[in-house]
Amino acid sequence: MCVAFQKMKRENPTIEICPGITRRTVANGKNMYQMIATLAAGSPMPEHRHTQEQIVHILEGQMRLIVDGVPHELSADDSFYLASNVPHGVETILPTRVLDTFSPPRDDYLAIDEQKIAGDH
Repeated sequence: MCVAFQKMKRENPTIEICPGITRRTVANGKNMYQMIATLAAGSPMPEHRHTQEQIVHILEGQMRLIVDGVPHELSADDSFYLASNVPHGVETILPTRVLDTFSPPRDDYLAIDEQKIAGDH
C-alpha cells in the first residue's frame, strides 16, 4: 500500500536548540522535514552548518541571518535558501517565529523528538 498523504501529529514536543530558541517538528516525510522555530529577542544561534538544504521563512518578527559571514535582515514573509553545508547563524532582533524546511529530513531532530516523547510516557 502506498501512502500518498499523512496527517501530521500536533503533539510533537517543543525542544530547546539553544538558550532562547526552541523548535517543534511540524511535518516530515521521506525527503523533507519541517519545523517551527521560536526565537526570543536578543537570542543568538551560533554559526553552524548541516548537510541538509534549508529554506527559512519568517512568519513573524525580525532577525539577522548571517550566511558565510554576510548578514541578511529578514522580517515577516521573507524567505531565504541555504545550500548544503553553508555556514550560518542568527541574531534575533525582535521575537521571531520561523518556518524551516529541510531536505533531506533532520533525522537528528526526529530522534530527539522520539526520545522526548518516550521519556514523557
